[in-house]
Amino acid sequence: MPVLYHHPVSAPSRFIRVSFVEMDYQADLIEERPWEKRSEFIKLNPAGTLPVCVTDNLQTLCGPHVIAEWLDESFGVFKRERRLLAEDPFQRAEIRRLVEWFLIKFEKDVAHPLVRERVLKLQLSSSEGGGAPDPKMLRAGRANIRQHMKYLSWLAASRDWLAGDRLSYADLAAAASVSVLDYLGEIDWNECPQAKDWYQRMKSRPSFRPILADRLRNIPPVSHYADLDF
Repeated sequence: MPVLYHHPVSAPSRFIRVSFVEMDYQADLIEERPWEKRSEFIKLNPAGTLPVCVTDNLQTLCGPHVIAEWLDESFGVFKRERRLLAEDPFQRAEIRRLVEWFLIKFEKDVAHPLVRERVLKLQLSSSEGGGAPDPKMLRAGRANIRQHMKYLSWLAASRDWLAGDRLSYADLAAAASVSVLDYLGEIDWNECPQAKDWYQRMKSRPSFRPILADRLRNIPPVSHYADLDF
Protein backbone atom coordinates (compact mmCIF):
# COMPACT_ATOMS: atom_id res chain seq x y z
CA MET A 1 0.00 0.00 0.00
CA PRO A 2 1.36 3.46 -0.85
CA VAL A 3 2.15 5.77 2.05
CA LEU A 4 1.63 9.52 2.35
CA TYR A 5 3.60 11.41 4.97
CA HIS A 6 1.53 14.44 5.93
CA HIS A 7 0.51 16.77 8.73
CA PRO A 8 -3.13 17.72 9.33
CA VAL A 9 -2.39 21.45 9.49
CA SER A 10 -0.31 21.43 6.30
CA ALA A 11 -2.27 22.83 3.35
CA PRO A 12 -0.01 21.09 0.77
CA SER A 13 -0.65 17.81 2.59
CA ARG A 14 -4.39 18.41 2.56
CA PHE A 15 -4.24 19.23 -1.14
CA ILE A 16 -2.68 15.86 -1.95
CA ARG A 17 -5.00 13.96 0.38
CA VAL A 18 -8.05 15.41 -1.39
CA SER A 19 -6.46 14.83 -4.80
CA PHE A 20 -5.85 11.17 -3.96
CA VAL A 21 -9.52 10.65 -3.11
CA GLU A 22 -10.67 12.46 -6.26
CA MET A 23 -8.43 10.17 -8.32
CA ASP A 24 -9.42 7.01 -6.38
CA TYR A 25 -5.83 6.53 -5.29
CA GLN A 26 -5.49 4.94 -1.87
CA ALA A 27 -2.60 5.49 0.49
CA ASP A 28 -1.94 4.95 4.16
CA LEU A 29 -1.49 8.20 6.07
CA ILE A 30 1.45 8.74 8.40
CA GLU A 31 1.46 11.97 10.37
CA GLU A 32 4.88 13.57 10.24
CA ARG A 33 6.21 16.42 12.40
CA PRO A 34 8.78 17.85 9.98
CA TRP A 35 10.33 20.17 12.57
CA GLU A 36 11.62 17.06 14.38
CA LYS A 37 13.80 16.27 11.33
CA ARG A 38 13.66 12.53 11.85
CA SER A 39 16.57 10.85 10.09
CA GLU A 40 14.23 8.32 8.43
CA PHE A 41 12.13 11.11 6.98
CA ILE A 42 15.12 13.17 5.87
CA LYS A 43 16.36 10.14 3.97
CA LEU A 44 13.08 10.18 2.04
CA ASN A 45 13.11 13.95 1.47
CA PRO A 46 16.35 15.81 2.22
CA ALA A 47 14.38 19.09 2.08
CA GLY A 48 12.39 17.92 5.11
CA THR A 49 9.11 19.24 3.71
CA LEU A 50 5.63 17.77 3.31
CA PRO A 51 3.93 15.95 1.73
CA VAL A 52 5.94 12.91 0.69
CA CYS A 53 4.46 9.90 -1.07
CA VAL A 54 6.10 6.49 -1.22
CA THR A 55 4.39 4.48 -3.95
CA ASP A 56 3.67 0.77 -3.85
CA ASN A 57 6.82 0.15 -5.91
CA LEU A 58 8.83 2.14 -3.34
CA GLN A 59 9.37 5.22 -5.49
CA THR A 60 9.53 8.42 -3.43
CA LEU A 61 7.72 11.57 -4.59
CA CYS A 62 8.39 14.81 -2.70
CA GLY A 63 6.25 17.95 -2.66
CA PRO A 64 2.66 18.72 -3.66
CA HIS A 65 3.44 19.87 -7.21
CA VAL A 66 5.51 16.78 -8.03
CA ILE A 67 2.94 14.41 -6.53
CA ALA A 68 0.03 16.12 -8.29
CA GLU A 69 1.79 15.99 -11.68
CA TRP A 70 2.68 12.31 -11.19
CA LEU A 71 -0.90 11.54 -10.17
CA ASP A 72 -2.27 13.18 -13.30
CA GLU A 73 0.22 11.56 -15.63
CA SER A 74 -0.35 8.13 -14.08
CA PHE A 75 -4.12 8.16 -13.59
CA GLY A 76 -5.64 11.43 -14.79
CA VAL A 77 -5.68 10.52 -18.47
CA PHE A 78 -8.14 7.73 -17.68
CA LYS A 79 -10.56 9.96 -15.74
CA ARG A 80 -11.83 12.03 -18.69
CA GLU A 81 -14.21 14.67 -17.24
CA ARG A 82 -12.86 13.95 -13.74
CA ARG A 83 -9.30 14.75 -14.74
CA LEU A 84 -7.83 17.45 -12.49
CA LEU A 85 -5.53 18.92 -15.14
CA ALA A 86 -7.07 20.15 -18.39
CA GLU A 87 -6.10 18.79 -21.79
CA ASP A 88 -5.63 22.28 -23.26
CA PRO A 89 -2.10 23.59 -22.54
CA PHE A 90 -3.27 27.12 -21.72
CA GLN A 91 -5.90 25.82 -19.31
CA ARG A 92 -3.25 23.60 -17.71
CA ALA A 93 -1.07 26.68 -17.32
CA GLU A 94 -3.87 28.54 -15.54
CA ILE A 95 -4.49 25.60 -13.22
CA ARG A 96 -0.80 25.42 -12.37
CA ARG A 97 -0.66 29.18 -11.81
CA LEU A 98 -3.47 29.02 -9.27
CA VAL A 99 -2.06 25.96 -7.54
CA GLU A 100 1.18 27.90 -7.12
CA TRP A 101 -0.74 30.96 -5.96
CA PHE A 102 -2.45 29.12 -3.10
CA LEU A 103 0.28 26.69 -2.10
CA ILE A 104 3.12 29.22 -2.29
CA LYS A 105 1.90 32.84 -2.18
CA PHE A 106 -1.18 32.31 0.00
CA GLU A 107 0.89 30.01 2.20
CA LYS A 108 3.63 32.61 2.62
CA ASP A 109 1.35 35.63 3.08
CA VAL A 110 -1.35 34.13 5.27
CA ALA A 111 -1.27 30.48 6.29
CA HIS A 112 2.34 30.13 7.41
CA PRO A 113 2.42 33.01 9.90
CA LEU A 114 -1.00 32.17 11.38
CA VAL A 115 -0.46 28.42 11.60
CA ARG A 116 3.02 28.82 13.02
CA GLU A 117 1.92 31.28 15.69
CA ARG A 118 -1.39 29.66 16.62
CA VAL A 119 -0.59 25.97 16.21
CA LEU A 120 3.02 24.97 15.68
CA LYS A 121 4.59 27.14 18.38
CA LEU A 122 2.41 25.33 20.91
CA GLN A 123 4.04 22.05 19.87
CA LEU A 124 7.63 23.30 19.74
CA SER A 125 10.05 23.50 22.61
CA SER A 126 11.61 26.84 23.47
CA SER A 127 14.86 25.74 21.82
CA GLU A 128 12.90 24.96 18.65
CA GLY A 129 11.24 28.38 18.60
CA GLY A 130 8.11 27.54 20.55
CA GLY A 131 6.34 29.82 22.98
CA ALA A 132 3.67 32.48 22.98
CA PRO A 133 2.31 33.74 19.64
CA ASP A 134 3.97 36.84 18.22
CA PRO A 135 1.28 39.55 17.87
CA LYS A 136 3.15 41.17 14.98
CA MET A 137 3.11 37.95 12.98
CA LEU A 138 -0.57 37.42 13.72
CA ARG A 139 -1.41 40.94 12.56
CA ALA A 140 0.64 40.49 9.40
CA GLY A 141 -1.09 37.24 8.49
CA ARG A 142 -4.56 38.59 9.23
CA ALA A 143 -3.92 41.78 7.29
CA ASN A 144 -3.30 39.68 4.17
CA ILE A 145 -6.40 37.51 4.47
CA ARG A 146 -8.83 40.12 3.18
CA GLN A 147 -7.01 40.73 -0.11
CA HIS A 148 -6.56 37.04 -0.79
CA MET A 149 -10.22 36.34 -0.06
CA LYS A 150 -11.24 39.17 -2.40
CA TYR A 151 -9.25 37.52 -5.15
CA LEU A 152 -10.76 34.13 -4.36
CA SER A 153 -14.24 35.70 -4.45
CA TRP A 154 -13.51 37.24 -7.85
CA LEU A 155 -12.42 33.89 -9.23
CA ALA A 156 -15.47 32.15 -7.79
CA ALA A 157 -17.85 34.79 -9.16
CA SER A 158 -16.40 34.98 -12.68
CA ARG A 159 -15.94 31.26 -13.41
CA ASP A 160 -17.83 28.01 -12.85
CA TRP A 161 -14.75 26.72 -11.00
CA LEU A 162 -11.63 28.65 -10.08
CA ALA A 163 -9.65 27.84 -13.22
CA GLY A 164 -12.50 27.39 -15.69
CA ASP A 165 -15.58 25.31 -16.35
CA ARG A 166 -14.43 22.16 -14.54
CA LEU A 167 -13.17 21.17 -11.11
CA SER A 168 -9.38 21.11 -11.13
CA TYR A 169 -6.28 21.05 -8.98
CA ALA A 170 -6.76 24.82 -8.58
CA ASP A 171 -9.96 24.27 -6.58
CA LEU A 172 -8.38 21.55 -4.46
CA ALA A 173 -5.31 23.65 -3.65
CA ALA A 174 -7.42 26.67 -2.76
CA ALA A 175 -9.86 24.67 -0.66
CA ALA A 176 -7.04 22.91 1.18
CA SER A 177 -5.44 26.27 2.02
CA VAL A 178 -8.69 27.90 3.05
CA SER A 179 -9.71 24.91 5.17
CA VAL A 180 -6.73 25.35 7.47
CA LEU A 181 -7.68 28.97 8.19
CA ASP A 182 -11.33 28.06 8.49
CA TYR A 183 -10.46 25.47 11.12
CA LEU A 184 -8.89 28.27 13.16
CA GLY A 185 -11.83 30.63 12.57
CA GLU A 186 -9.67 33.18 10.77
CA ILE A 187 -12.04 33.86 7.85
CA ASP A 188 -14.99 36.23 7.99
CA TRP A 189 -17.28 34.55 5.48
CA ASN A 190 -19.77 37.42 5.59
CA GLU A 191 -17.23 39.55 3.71
CA CYS A 192 -16.85 37.08 0.83
CA PRO A 193 -20.18 35.43 -0.09
CA GLN A 194 -18.99 34.24 -3.53
CA ALA A 195 -16.00 32.49 -1.97
CA LYS A 196 -18.33 31.05 0.66
CA ASP A 197 -20.65 29.58 -1.97
CA TRP A 198 -17.69 27.99 -3.75
CA TYR A 199 -16.26 26.64 -0.50
CA GLN A 200 -19.62 25.10 0.41
CA ARG A 201 -19.49 23.17 -2.84
CA MET A 202 -15.98 21.99 -2.03
CA LYS A 203 -16.89 20.96 1.50
CA SER A 204 -19.77 18.91 0.13
CA ARG A 205 -17.53 16.72 -2.00
CA PRO A 206 -16.87 13.21 -0.62
CA SER A 207 -13.12 13.81 -1.02
CA PHE A 208 -13.32 16.57 1.59
CA ARG A 209 -14.87 14.47 4.36
CA PRO A 210 -11.55 13.26 5.80
CA ILE A 211 -10.32 16.86 5.92
CA LEU A 212 -13.41 17.97 7.83
CA ALA A 213 -12.80 15.16 10.30
CA ASP A 214 -9.31 16.42 11.16
CA ARG A 215 -8.79 17.53 14.74
CA LEU A 216 -5.72 19.12 16.31
CA ARG A 217 -4.76 18.22 19.85
CA ASN A 218 -5.93 20.89 22.30
CA ILE A 219 -7.11 23.11 19.44
CA PRO A 220 -10.74 22.39 18.52
CA PRO A 221 -12.12 23.80 15.26
CA VAL A 222 -14.68 26.60 15.07
CA SER A 223 -18.26 25.38 15.39
CA HIS A 224 -19.04 25.62 11.67
CA TYR A 225 -15.88 23.86 10.45
CA ALA A 226 -17.57 20.59 9.47
CA ASP A 227 -20.97 22.16 8.75
CA LEU A 228 -21.79 21.98 5.04
CA ASP A 229 -24.39 24.76 5.36
CA PHE A 230 -22.39 27.17 7.47
